[in-house]
Amino acid sequence: MMMNTVTPVLRVRGLVKRFGGLVATDRLDLDVNPGEIHAVIGPNGAGKTTLINQLSGELLPDEGSIQLHGRELAHESVQRRARMGIARSYQITSVFPEFTALQNVMLAVQGASGGSFAFWKAVAKDLTLVRPAQLLLHQVGLGSQSKTRVSEMAHGARRQLELAMTMALKPQVMLLDEPMAGMSHQESQDMVALLERLKGRYSIVLVEHDMDAVFALADRITVMVYGRPIACGTAEDIRNDAEVRLAYLGDPLEVI
Repeated sequence: MMMNTVTPVLRVRGLVKRFGGLVATDRLDLDVNPGEIHAVIGPNGAGKTTLINQLSGELLPDEGSIQLHGRELAHESVQRRARMGIARSYQITSVFPEFTALQNVMLAVQGASGGSFAFWKAVAKDLTLVRPAQLLLHQVGLGSQSKTRVSEMAHGARRQLELAMTMALKPQVMLLDEPMAGMSHQESQDMVALLERLKGRYSIVLVEHDMDAVFALADRITVMVYGRPIACGTAEDIRNDAEVRLAYLGDPLEVI
């Protein structure tokens, strides 16, 4: 009997990152499958953000391979990776607080199409920008705030806006580094509901300290300790893993 195998969208093998004598990423392997939310968790200092930085291109690995659909990109720039299909949310540098939510997403749509980010041109009525931008705002729950200036938006709404701008790039893999950070309980619930709606449409690597959110969202979870993965599996697998329990002994992540 033949078994169905899934070809990962993103395949990481033997990733190593050193900072002097510190090995921040220790021969790490990671697969992200089509349409899944793959969470990466671990104690403080486990190397989660260093991993995300290497996936996005903000840090180049010392060793190892990062492949997107079989194409090697371990030493490509952030911009090149974005064009290839890897986008990191919540570090968008082109958000203009004095512009409306709609104008900001229009900028992202314009940039994704290869156009200039110079919004100063007469593009406000360009339907090839307006329509997709409005659709993206509706998809992230901000349809009613399209005319709101970013400077007047709540923290959670700004995060939703940044996610819409990332989606404008039509990424194959989205990297979300602590999307719930600084949110109120209600804002966190809204973000979890939004990511639930996006599940299946995008492959997502999620780094998040909110364990309730992780266990609610993740199809698979990788647990990192000292730069290496010690377990990978479903939420139930991770809850019942003895090594994971030992790694978190005394840590406030009691949900595990």
